[in-house]
Amino acid sequence: MMFSKKLTSTFAEHRTPFYYYDIDLLEKTLQVLRKESDKFGFHVHYAFKANCNDSVLQTILRSGLGADCVSGGEVQKALDAGFPGSRIVFAGVGKTDEEIELGIDASIFCFNCESVPELQIIQEIAERKGKKVDVALRINPNVNANTHKYITTGLEENKFGISISQLPDVLEVLAECANLRLAGIHFHIGSQITDLTSFRNLCTRINEIQQWFRSRNISLEHINVGGGLGVDYYAPDEKPIAEFAAYFSLFNEFLDLNPGQQVHFELGRAIVAQCGSLISKVLYVKNGLNTDFAIVDAGMTELIRPALYQSYHKIENLSGQLRNDKLAYYDVVGPVCESSDCFGKRVELPSTQRGDVFAIRTAGAYGEVMASNYNLRGKVRSFTSADLLKEKA
Repeated sequence: MMFSKKLTSTFAEHRTPFYYYDIDLLEKTLQVLRKESDKFGFHVHYAFKANCNDSVLQTILRSGLGADCVSGGEVQKALDAGFPGSRIVFAGVGKTDEEIELGIDASIFCFNCESVPELQIIQEIAERKGKKVDVALRINPNVNANTHKYITTGLEENKFGISISQLPDVLEVLAECANLRLAGIHFHIGSQITDLTSFRNLCTRINEIQQWFRSRNISLEHINVGGGLGVDYYAPDEKPIAEFAAYFSLFNEFLDLNPGQQVHFELGRAIVAQCGSLISKVLYVKNGLNTDFAIVDAGMTELIRPALYQSYHKIENLSGQLRNDKLAYYDVVGPVCESSDCFGKRVELPSTQRGDVFAIRTAGAYGEVMASNYNLRGKVRSFTSADLLKEKA
């Protein structure tokens, strides 16, 4: 998503900060995803936790994907956006009774269940409502995703899923749950995974677990392998679309499926990350003893990932690029009263001045959706290119 001179000029006319979404890039991403997943008959659910912006959701809905939700709020958002209940999966380690009731009433595709107590509560509620509910067991495969420790979810030390050793006990409980039907098994080992070896290791573990179920004459209609495919934060223009071909081909090659068995995916970041940028303006350039600071009007309240995950986002001075200014180094920081409110240390940028427009790239996933009003900062707006042109008209 290269920013044109016209677009940069439009950014400069708007109050900042705001989130900008390139819907054209999102549509191209979805086209590639559908092409590569349809080759193998795979089912893809969009992970709502990555981004719930209305324009983004409507674009994804039109592509025909399902919805992956981890809260009642996300389930309701999916329903309100037009996703049919039959294409909604509901995961999450701590579902409330009210959230479970919402999912049952909406006749969702499946509850991905993470513990025996959860199965028992879903059974109680389903029995009271006189409904039969499909469930999948989220199994912790103890596979290392080789990613940041805060976004690793498939190790035994993590809070997610049922350990393999507990499966016999789980089946005993399910046998007593007349209103639950075991439809599948579910896995998710982590996020921002760029080494596909981790997914191959997951396939090996899934095959072992599948064999365990086969040996007990248990037929599973579907396997949900989760998501986690990463994107290139360092080169968003050179690699704007994730490696969907290699990703889906790997699962097709290494999963040992039963005849007619469906495979489901829950992808979020890989779909929306590159289409989004956080647009901000420089408030002040401050000379320090060891470094100069570019103080922008966006902060960790709009993009918490650098503070929370120590993550990298490419930062561009769009105004300085147009002026073709000489390069200099800056610590790019926000206005929030926290030392961790820093987007990048010693970032090489064109010579910077007050009012310059900055783009913080690859912010389409876990940006707007994780925003807060800390320091009583107001909620910022979001725009697509069509929105900006409409406002200018």
